[in-house]
Amino acid sequence: MSDILKDRSNTRIEGYIKIYDPETKKIYVDKRNAIHYENMSIAMAQSLSNAGIGFIYSMAFGNGGTSVDPTGIITYLTPNSTGTNASLYNETYEKIVDDRSVNNNDAFRNKTEIRHVSGTNYTDILVSCLLDYGEPSGQDAFDTATNTEDLFIFDELGLKSYNNDGTFLITHVLFHPVQKSLNRLIQIDYTLRIQSLSGLLGD
Repeated sequence: MSDILKDRSNTRIEGYIKIYDPETKKIYVDKRNAIHYENMSIAMAQSLSNAGIGFIYSMAFGNGGTSVDPTGIITYLTPNSTGTNASLYNETYEKIVDDRSVNNNDAFRNKTEIRHVSGTNYTDILVSCLLDYGEPSGQDAFDTATNTEDLFIFDELGLKSYNNDGTFLITHVLFHPVQKSLNRLIQIDYTLRIQSLSGLLGD
């Protein structure tokens, strides 16, 4: 074996979400998500090459990720993490979280932040999204719905990157149904951790 060493670098991406009421501090969901690695690789390449696309643009919400039987047992579908045209099972709402977009109506509370500690080999992207009392339009007045098929009883969520042809799904997470109604705020903190794993290989 040659004594020439090559640098080997791998990148790992992990994501997790916390969904909670920012006033009462009640936590509804706290779990990891699935990464769509093909679309994520495209988005990262577009961003690194300064193509003007590939950045995180929106957060999508849906109600097609689970089924609940009459006894209350929840069955979870498999996250959609393959195929460039992947989407939520049934998207019912979308909110822009790109705080540089002119289409973002509240960039103070719906935004992305980069967090890095000097000397570490990972960097976090924190995506914050707030569903205010009055949104989405058409929601129930109170969080007492019994039909989990309602449009704004969410059980799936994903981040989308901006592309010339629209948006690409880059993450997907399924969770037990959570109702958005007029009487509650819902805050989503979505963290993507990008970590560089490096080592040396003998040639």
